[in-house]
Amino acid sequence: METQDKIKQQIAENPILLYMKGSPKLPSCGFSAQAVQAMMSCGQAFAYVDILQNPDIRAELPKYANWPTFPQLWVEGELIGGCDIILEMFQQGELQTLISEVAERHPAPEEKS
Repeated sequence: METQDKIKQQIAENPILLYMKGSPKLPSCGFSAQAVQAMMSCGQAFAYVDILQNPDIRAELPKYANWPTFPQLWVEGELIGGCDIILEMFQQGELQTLISEVAERHPAPEEKS
């Protein structure tokens, strides 16, 4: 699968997706750490892709998104922005509202026991 197709598929399959350096439990840069903190404070599950483990995505996503830096938050197929925008939206209460509304529209699949 071409990298661009992989990116499109990830964005399509995950209503809330954060491209970041590291993981939510172990972010590998300060900007990713701040973005994750804001996202986790919203109280909803979100998907993430560690670009350090995916050098092809790290190379291609800035071209695809027309956004040069990481982290990148994508919500329902739309690029929201990077760390500064995420934090600004969080401080204004916009991020919490957006994430809650999207989580309601896309309930997590029930786990089968």
